[in-house]
Amino acid sequence: MHQIIKSTLPVFAIFAASCVFAQQTDNGADVNTNANASTSTALKAAPHITNQGAAQNNNNNTADYNGDAAARRDLSAKRQEPSEFQNFIKYATGKNLALFGSEFFSSPQAGFVPAQNTPLPTDYVLGSGDEVQVRAWGSVDIDYRATVDRSGNINLPTIGNIQLSGVKAGDADAVIRAAIAKQYRDVTSSVNFGRVRAMTVYVVGQAKRPGSYTVSGFSTLVTALLASGGPNANGSMRNVQVKRAGKVVGSLDLYAFIAKGDKSNDVKLQDGDTIYIPPASGHIALVGKVNTPAVYELRSANESIASILELAGGLPVIADPRRVFLERIDNAKAQPRTIEDFALDQAGLKKILKGGDMLTVASITPEFSNAVSLRGNVNQALRVPFKAGMRIRDLIPNRAALVTRASIQRQNDVLGQNDVQGQSDDPDAKGKQGLGTFQDNKRDVRENAFSIASSIGNLIDDVNWDYAVIERIDRDTLNVSLIPFNLGRAMENPANPDNLMLQAGDAVTIFSQNDIQVPIAKRKVFARIEGEVNVPGVYQMSPGDNLQTLIAKAGGPTTNAYLFGTEFYRERARQEQQANLERVTRRLEAQVRSEGARSAANQGVSATPAAAAIKLAAEQKAASEAVAKLREMKATGRIAFSLAANDENFDKLPVLKLENGDQLIIPSRPDFVHVFGALSQESSIIWRKGLSVDNYLAEAGPTSEADIDNTFILRANGSVLSNTGRGWFSSVGSSQVMPGDTIVVPERLNKQTTYQQFIVGLKDWATILTGFGLGAAAIKSLKN
Repeated sequence: MHQIIKSTLPVFAIFAASCVFAQQTDNGADVNTNANASTSTALKAAPHITNQGAAQNNNNNTADYNGDAAARRDLSAKRQEPSEFQNFIKYATGKNLALFGSEFFSSPQAGFVPAQNTPLPTDYVLGSGDEVQVRAWGSVDIDYRATVDRSGNINLPTIGNIQLSGVKAGDADAVIRAAIAKQYRDVTSSVNFGRVRAMTVYVVGQAKRPGSYTVSGFSTLVTALLASGGPNANGSMRNVQVKRAGKVVGSLDLYAFIAKGDKSNDVKLQDGDTIYIPPASGHIALVGKVNTPAVYELRSANESIASILELAGGLPVIADPRRVFLERIDNAKAQPRTIEDFALDQAGLKKILKGGDMLTVASITPEFSNAVSLRGNVNQALRVPFKAGMRIRDLIPNRAALVTRASIQRQNDVLGQNDVQGQSDDPDAKGKQGLGTFQDNKRDVRENAFSIASSIGNLIDDVNWDYAVIERIDRDTLNVSLIPFNLGRAMENPANPDNLMLQAGDAVTIFSQNDIQVPIAKRKVFARIEGEVNVPGVYQMSPGDNLQTLIAKAGGPTTNAYLFGTEFYRERARQEQQANLERVTRRLEAQVRSEGARSAANQGVSATPAAAAIKLAAEQKAASEAVAKLREMKATGRIAFSLAANDENFDKLPVLKLENGDQLIIPSRPDFVHVFGALSQESSIIWRKGLSVDNYLAEAGPTSEADIDNTFILRANGSVLSNTGRGWFSSVGSSQVMPGDTIVVPERLNKQTTYQQFIVGLKDWATILTGFGLGAAAIKSLKN
C-alpha cells in the first residue's frame, strides 16, 4: 500500500498544478498533424513543476497553491535577510549591495509553467510516460495515440511493440517508420508527441526553498533552480551540482550564465536527480564607479580582479583605473581591517582577491587638461582646446563673438514688438498694460513693457571694453590669480600687450556695462521725452546731459506744457521703490497675523461670542484683501520734483543728470480736480483758479463719516499735502488746488485699532504709497 501511495504522489501533484493554472490543456485534446505543432501540444500537456513539500489538501489531494499562500511565499522571498557580509558592507559604506545574480531569482514562483507552443527538443530522450501519436497512410491507415509503457515500448495495432525508451525525440519518426516498413510497403508516416512524462527532482543544500519538485521530462538544472528560487544568501551560485545515483554528473556556474549567457553546462535532469547547492566559498564587494556594484561570490581561491570585473561588465568611462582601493580583513591581526591602493594596470588586474575584500574604484576628476574657457557677455560660452602660443584674439576672433544671445533675441523681436503693440480699439488698452499716474482721460502715460519706444537703444548689451579678466590656477600651489586686461585694446590691435598669452586651464570672463558699472562718462544714455514738447522722442544723450538738455533737444516745451504736472521716471528708482514696497507688505502681513491672533484671544471674553466671531472674520477678510491689493501694486519709479504751483519756467526743473532709460513726460494742463473718499458723490470737478480744498469739498459734499481733519491732496507734481506737520493755524483745507490734483477724504476710524486704521484708512495708504510713485490711481484702486 505504501508503494502505491508513493508511486501516485507525482500524479496528485500534477493534478494539483493543473487545477491551479486553470487547466491549460484538455487531456484528450487532439494532437496536431504537423510535427512541430504536435510537439507544442506535448508541451501544453506537459505537467507543471510542482513542489512536493507544499501542504496538501486531504480531501481532494491538491497542493496548497491558493493565492494567499503564493503571496506569502513571494513576500518571504522578497524579505530574505541579507548575509552577514552584506550587513558588514552596509556598515562600512552605507550602501545596500545586492548579491550579484540574485535579481535572476527575484520573482519567486509557486510552480513553474513550461513555455507553451514550444517544439520538443530533438535531443529529448523518450521514456516511460511520454505520449506519442502515430499517423500512417498508404497500404495501411494508422491514427493511434500511445503512451510509452514501463518496458519502454508502445504497441501499435497490426504492427506490434516498438521500443522507444532511450530514443531521442528527433529519431522517433525514423524508428517507427522502420518498424512499419517491415510489414507494409508504400506507407507514409508521421510521428507527433503529446504529453511529456513527469519526473521528481530534489533541491537541497543552501537553497531558498529546498524540497522535492515534480518537473516536466525535458527540464534542466536552470529551470529547476528557477522553480526553487535559487540559492539563499549563503548559497553558492558558482558551483551548483547535479547528483545522480550518488555521483556528481554535472555542475553549473550561474555567473557564466547570468553575466555571459553561457548555458553550455546546463544539465538535463532525469527522474530522481538531486540538485545540491553548497555554501559559497567566499564573497567580495565591488563598489564605486563600476558598471554593476554588488557583492560577488568567489569561485575559487585564485579569483583575480580581472575576472570579477569581467562579470561586472567592466568599468564605465568615468572610472579612474589609476587608483583603486582594496580593503581586506585579516582576522589574525589585532586590527583586522587594512587598506591598500594600486592601479588597475596589468599587474593590478592579476591581483588575487580573498573572501571579505572590498574593492572601491574611484571616479575620474572631471577636469580638462588642455582647455581654455570663455564666458560672460559673449555670444556663446565656449571651452576650446588650448594650443601653444594661444592669445586672447585666438579665443575671441572678432567683436561679433561678444554679441550675446539675449541681444540677438531682442533684435529678432523688433518686428514682433510692433505686432504686440498693434492698434487697439480699447482706449484703455495701454493703461491696462502699464502702471502710472491717474489721468482724466483714463489713459496710462507710463510706457507699455512691449512698446516700440521702450526698445530703442536696448538692442545690444554694451560690452565693458576697459576691463576683462583671466582666472588662472597655479596647479602647484592651487592659488587663483586674476589677470585683468583692456579688452578694447586687445581687439583693436593683435600686437597690443593687452592681447595676453593664455595657458591651459585659463578662464576668460567678459563683462557688460551692467555687470560692472562703468563711469557715467562711458555709459550710453538713451532718454525718452513725451507730451508737450515740440519733437517728442527717444534721444541719445552725452555724458553729463540733464533734463534741460533733453528738453532742448526735443525742441523745447509747447505753449500747452504744464510744468507743475511734469512726471519723471527712472528704472533705478523703480527698483528701490519696489524693494521698499515689498518690505512694507511683509511688515503689514506680520501685523495682520499679530492683530488677528490678539483679536481671536479677546473673543473668548466677549459677551456675545457669535457676534464677536462674525466681526473677527470680517476684519480678517478685510485685512487679507488689503494685503493682497498691496502685493499686486508695482512701483513705477516716479521721482517727485515738488515744483511750486506758481512755477512756469522750465529752468526751475532740478539739474538732474540723465541715466539710460530715463523718461520725462510733460503733460498739458488738465481741466479737472479729482475728489473721492467719504463723499456724497466722488467726481471730477472742473478746476477754477483760486479755489481751495474746502471749496471743492463743499461742492462734493462730505458724508457724516468723513474725517475732514485728515484730508490730504495728491499733487499733480507727485507730492502729498496733508495736515501732518502743520501748525495750529494752518490747514490743508485752505490750500490752493492745482489742475490735476486729487483730493482724498478718509473715513473717521477713531474707534478702531491702529491695525484696522491702517487696513481701511486711506490716510495711511497715501502716506506710504506715494513714496513708491504710485499716486492717485493706486489709491483709488485700493479703495475699490
